[in-house]
Amino acid sequence: MQSRRRFLKSAAVLGVAGATSVASTPQTSAATIGNANHRAYWLDVLEKIATPVLENLARRELKKAMPVEAANPADRAKYTHLEAFGRTLTGTAPWLSAQGLDSAEAGRQKKFVALAQESLDAATDPRSPDFMNFHEGAQPLVDAAFMAQGILRAPAALWQPLDARVRRQITEALLSSRAIPTPTSNNWVLFAAMIETALQTMGEKTLEERLETCVHRMLGWYNGDGAYSDGGHFHFDYYNSYVIHPMLLDVLAFLRQADGQFGSLYSTELTRAKRYAQIIERLIAPDGSFPSIGRSTTYRFGALHALAQIGWMRELPEQVKPAQARCAMTAVMRKMIEAPGTFDEHGWLQIGFCGHQLSLAESYISTGSLYLCTAALLPLGLPPDDEFWNSPPANWSSQLLWSGQSLPADHAISDI
Repeated sequence: MQSRRRFLKSAAVLGVAGATSVASTPQTSAATIGNANHRAYWLDVLEKIATPVLENLARRELKKAMPVEAANPADRAKYTHLEAFGRTLTGTAPWLSAQGLDSAEAGRQKKFVALAQESLDAATDPRSPDFMNFHEGAQPLVDAAFMAQGILRAPAALWQPLDARVRRQITEALLSSRAIPTPTSNNWVLFAAMIETALQTMGEKTLEERLETCVHRMLGWYNGDGAYSDGGHFHFDYYNSYVIHPMLLDVLAFLRQADGQFGSLYSTELTRAKRYAQIIERLIAPDGSFPSIGRSTTYRFGALHALAQIGWMRELPEQVKPAQARCAMTAVMRKMIEAPGTFDEHGWLQIGFCGHQLSLAESYISTGSLYLCTAALLPLGLPPDDEFWNSPPANWSSQLLWSGQSLPADHAISDI
């Protein structure tokens, strides 16, 4: 109850920010939110979403407590718990190792670090009632990769402090995912590559066909202007943000450190990712809405993953100032997180884009899938005194344009 009261208080302080009409003066919506309240609100969103997953898993009661909402619950029950954990971890990881926090935030962080560490043990211990499926069926490849990405994003919190037993459990769990054949025809190549990247940092010998080969295959699907095809055909959806750019950046960053020949590929991908982040920012309407296009829209503001990653990396393009990204993303979160039906009575996410909309669920969507929305929270890994958090509120591109203000003309990047 205490966390819910804090969340509602934070929402009330934010007032009507991000929901201003197009005709309003542009400064109106931005000026109603204080900088500190932005970070406080994001922290409350993180806590509200992540607490049921991590508290129950740390107690080894996730399978007992978490509902399984899906088009076919019996089928998705085999996968949904690793989905919930892996996706929660990849989004919250940067904050778990953030520096420069005040005492109150540091106390919250310490609690969640302990929960995450206990959860890693519970999820990978074969004796645990919450021991998760890392190799049966194809889906575990996806969420083993998200779990691996979370560890790679915060090794100081999620790997280095763990005892040898838990480290070995995690390694064995990731190794077992190799039983799933290497995908070749879509963005799943990056899940294999992410797992292999983590295994190499854990001291294991990696398989080239599941790492370098997969990365080159994904790079070969580049279409132009920051967008990749999802395999041989372009899909108009948010998978460039959900998966492709964030995982390419993380894997290529590691490969660049291991082998300098990947430096130019990393630079090329960073240029593409920055352009795609700019496109995502422009898709956010003056009221904080954005188009529901393509599959997996029930990931909600997980569609902001690429923008969040570039913001966390301090690599936002010149046309997207940190304050406007922060304000735009806050408006999106407010619109989605506060929609009636987003959570059930016990605090679990329910299927939907804005509220509870079960009809939007593809066959592979279940309760655990929805926790990819935490990927929008990556900038919490920046310290509170970073420009992203402490620069004055600003209006985002669509607010400026739809209120009659001028911006430089938008242009595609050249194909590289």
